[in-house]
Amino acid sequence: MSIYESNLWTSDLDETIAALPELNELAGKCVMVTGCTGLICSAVVDVLIRWNGAHEGKIKILAAGRSEDKVETRFAPFTKEDWFVFVPYDASSTDNRLNRPCDYIIHGAGNASPNKIVKEPVETMLSNFLGMKCLLDYAKKNETKRVLYISTSEVYGKKEHDRPSKIEEYGWIDLLNPRSSYSIGKCAAETMCASYYDEYGVESVIIRPGHIYGPTAVQSDNRVSSAWAYAVARGEDIVMKSDGSQIRSYCYCLDSAAAILKVLLKGEPIHAYNISNPDSIINIREMAEILVRSAGTELKMELPTEAEKKGFNPMSNSSLDSTELLALGWKGLFNAERGLFHTAEILREIR
Repeated sequence: MSIYESNLWTSDLDETIAALPELNELAGKCVMVTGCTGLICSAVVDVLIRWNGAHEGKIKILAAGRSEDKVETRFAPFTKEDWFVFVPYDASSTDNRLNRPCDYIIHGAGNASPNKIVKEPVETMLSNFLGMKCLLDYAKKNETKRVLYISTSEVYGKKEHDRPSKIEEYGWIDLLNPRSSYSIGKCAAETMCASYYDEYGVESVIIRPGHIYGPTAVQSDNRVSSAWAYAVARGEDIVMKSDGSQIRSYCYCLDSAAAILKVLLKGEPIHAYNISNPDSIINIREMAEILVRSAGTELKMELPTEAEKKGFNPMSNSSLDSTELLALGWKGLFNAERGLFHTAEILREIR
């Protein structure tokens, strides 16, 4: 069953769009979205698709990714529309041939899987840096209005305080730990955005998501919020392999999509915005407890293997301060309870 057959997903999309009047500014414009089948960016594309269904002046969507088959499968009801175009793009390649000009780019492609980061630290780092350079060169050549880069909360590193991180508060990152390939690659890409603006006038904005979750995650996603949501949707217990005390800024994928589109159109150039719903800053155990409560299953504990430990996010508190995002008029519509319940219910609907 397709996600588009879920009444709850459709309702969540409509609620999100109602809170984004600035989407009207994209009418008749062209938006490229890289990583379009991923958890975050597939939600962005779904918002644009749903908006197109209710408006005459369509937003042209360039769905950029490595696999045309995956794009065809994920967006099957809409891939034959003249406003939906697949564009081959691989963030790890130096041979991308982007030949379709666009007005805006939302760049979400890259490796975010904990398992792959551990197994492929070189590729993880290079794809963040080279993938961004490719798009900035393309934007420079085609005079793209703006590039939005989806970075990460991991750029803040380990911090001394326990309050949510503000955009200028950076902690410590272990440069000689291969697991840091992800955070350092993201840091380098952010600096490259600033450098292209300074030297060439290519305009970018940066968003730093916390821990995004939702029914747009693929079943193979091994991040705990995704794996556990699928588990409870199948009626299974959750197995937690830490004490669950790590604090995270959780955010439903459609709240994240709304933040991305808000910053794309309203954000200040070369400025970073944290995506964090103040109503969803909880620890991992609390997140697990909400999910099992949504399904009537149980929470169990196991010791992690050494291999699993290597993939853990090293930050005990990666909560984020979203003052700048809130000042743009964004507001989270889905607190942790509602967002996690909706995630599990939609996954049950489309099984």
